[in-house]
Amino acid sequence: MELRIENLSKTYPNGVKALDSVSLDIPLGMYGLLGPNGAGKTTLMRTLATLQEPDAGSVRLGEIDVLRQKDEVRRRLGYLPQDFGVYPRISAQDMLAHIALLKGITNSRERKEVVEAMLRRCNLWDVRKKALTSFSGGMRQRFGIAQALIGNPHLLIVDEPTAGLDPGERNRFYNLLAEIGEQVIVILSTHIVEDVLDLCSRMAIIHLGKVLFEGSPDDAITPLKGRVWQRSIAKSELPAYEESYQVISSRLVGGRPFLHVLSARPLNGGFTPSSPDLEDVFFAKIRGWN
Repeated sequence: MELRIENLSKTYPNGVKALDSVSLDIPLGMYGLLGPNGAGKTTLMRTLATLQEPDAGSVRLGEIDVLRQKDEVRRRLGYLPQDFGVYPRISAQDMLAHIALLKGITNSRERKEVVEAMLRRCNLWDVRKKALTSFSGGMRQRFGIAQALIGNPHLLIVDEPTAGLDPGERNRFYNLLAEIGEQVIVILSTHIVEDVLDLCSRMAIIHLGKVLFEGSPDDAITPLKGRVWQRSIAKSELPAYEESYQVISSRLVGGRPFLHVLSARPLNGGFTPSSPDLEDVFFAKIRGWN
């Protein structure tokens, strides 16, 4: 099964063009959608999840017309938005049972078995009777995945899933997503480069509603080999360097800006070669430099 998006466009009443002829072919497995805040990622995710209409374009999930056969899509969809609401005083077990019923699992014995299996799979069995309001950020995200997986979806959409998680919870969440991605289409929408690099074999970079790159992370990095240079400078020098060079990124290391600069020719003056990474690609693409 494949998700095919063709020429999808959306302009809001305030004139913001959130999607500008977006076309993507998304295969089975983990697929990263990388872009800064305001790039159009959430608009695309909400459109795929049948929560809003585009102005133009088409989307097909296998043989299903996503924009016209919404009920068919929803039977095959799992969705974890960036912010999702729950009844705070209800237990995880009872909330999952309610969601399972809404997804059409009407047999009480089957529903009980499905909920138990999902609680165990998402490592929530020991806290199944606790109120959701008492959950930590990581537990809440695992519950979000559990509710999204009820009904064995063919398409799973997760929007900024690791925001606010500590490193341990983030790693556990990674492992769960990687396991799920072996069986279904998983779209991971994020602005965190490491999420895509660690999890996804295919990806797209989107900015201002346009697709700037589509392919594998390695394919994205290869064109920058031999073109990224690095050096540490004094803070007072930063404006001059930003005016004279294509500064991909600047971060403080030991209190001093550490630059990555894009240049097709070797740079002297204290610069040394740097092996490019996906973060270099991301910043260079959204600046329109490669």
